[in-house]
Amino acid sequence: MPRLRRTARPALVPAPAAPVVRSGTSQPSYQPERYVPTPQRPLRAKARLLEHLADIQPHHHDWAQLVFSFSGAVRVSTPSSTFIVPPSRAVWIPAGLEHAVTAIERADLRTVYVLADVLPAEAWHQPRVLEVSPLLRELVQALPTDPDPCPPEAADDAARRQSVEALVAHELKRARALPLGVALPADARLRRLCEAMLRDPGRHAGLDAWAAEAGASPRTLNRLFRDQLGTSFVQWRSQLLLAHAVTLAARGRPMGHIAAELGYASASAFSAMVTRTVGMPPSRFFAEA
Repeated sequence: MPRLRRTARPALVPAPAAPVVRSGTSQPSYQPERYVPTPQRPLRAKARLLEHLADIQPHHHDWAQLVFSFSGAVRVSTPSSTFIVPPSRAVWIPAGLEHAVTAIERADLRTVYVLADVLPAEAWHQPRVLEVSPLLRELVQALPTDPDPCPPEAADDAARRQSVEALVAHELKRARALPLGVALPADARLRRLCEAMLRDPGRHAGLDAWAAEAGASPRTLNRLFRDQLGTSFVQWRSQLLLAHAVTLAARGRPMGHIAAELGYASASAFSAMVTRTVGMPPSRFFAEA
């Protein structure tokens, strides 16, 4: 009896993983054209690992986007604002808005591209910080991250995906918006100074030292802050420090450590700044922010 030849089964080839963005490097958005949301798949998820101080270069999409990380804080910048968020927060970016992403620390980044029809209300036409509920976090993790061309789906898998997508949309509508954005100026000289303060907010404590680094007089900088941002240097810096403090508090850092990292001589001095700026003590602010 002739021996039957066994035919090898073809191995399943997994979807290519998004590359790791190394520390201190800058890369373009990873293949957005392979994750375009459609009426059939209105939410498309991506995963990407960003090392400390790595960034994704400024870009924009024809669809909206939700950005947050499962671990590590990130900074999302638009032409007029920057948002510093810990893993318990996300940044909503409306369609067409230019944005860049920087890892303040090693970040396991998650991106959800959202078809405009999913959240058409006027409120979703502006960028903002949203609270990430435990349910929303798990739902995003359950979204498939396959790029186009997507593998064939069984009927049960397609029904499950559609249910998860619908629940993500419902959780986004319920998510609390948080005032954690920091305005950015159009003036190039002031913009460079603000970017330096964003990178290392505790390097100098006062306007004189930052003015010396920028090569401008304190009076000139104060005038630029007023003209460009409608606020004083002290008020803008307080908002910046609060945004950084939220990320440190989310990692369980004690108040004394947060104060020292942000350039304050004591925890009480930092607490006084928080209370003066937002009208509540740090413990309550961090719980609600």
